[in-house]
Amino acid sequence: MTKEEILHIIRDYADDAHGNQMRKYTPERYIVHPVRVMETLRGYTDRLPLLAAALLHDVLEDTPVKPPQMLEFLKGVMNEDEAEETLKLVIEMTDEFVKEAYPKLNRKQRKQLELERIALTGADAQTIKYADIIDNAIDITANDRNFAPRYLKEVSGILKVADKGNAELYAKAMQVVKDNLR
Repeated sequence: MTKEEILHIIRDYADDAHGNQMRKYTPERYIVHPVRVMETLRGYTDRLPLLAAALLHDVLEDTPVKPPQMLEFLKGVMNEDEAEETLKLVIEMTDEFVKEAYPKLNRKQRKQLELERIALTGADAQTIKYADIIDNAIDITANDRNFAPRYLKEVSGILKVADKGNAELYAKAMQVVKDNLR
């Protein structure tokens, strides 16, 4: 299979996993966000595990899919090393300190713990995070003027500690956040 065929299969898997989930501010299926994240990332890398992880980056967090299921699927469409690297990246991209798991912590406390966790992630996961931040910053700023300043402040904090990824994409994410904070 070609890389594009593999990515198409992974895109469909992610879309199926997200089921009927829609984007918060638009009547679009959720998959449009991971696809935009992947397309942004594609401007900076052509590595299959990174592009695949971009498509899958919210699956473990927002769907019932578990890591062993995802790995089994990935091994069916890519070689074992790529499948394991993709899963590792998705796990690194998955928020750990969510309200459901930490109901006694407020949003600020959970986001602080998440920021500390993200600071320890690898360069490739941080690179994907930059593309995720870019897409969400543009979407949230355009559609939720009340929440946007809070979100942009949170991701500005993330960018201050997650600086190991692709330097060009990092600079773009910083600029998008800065431009939208105005």
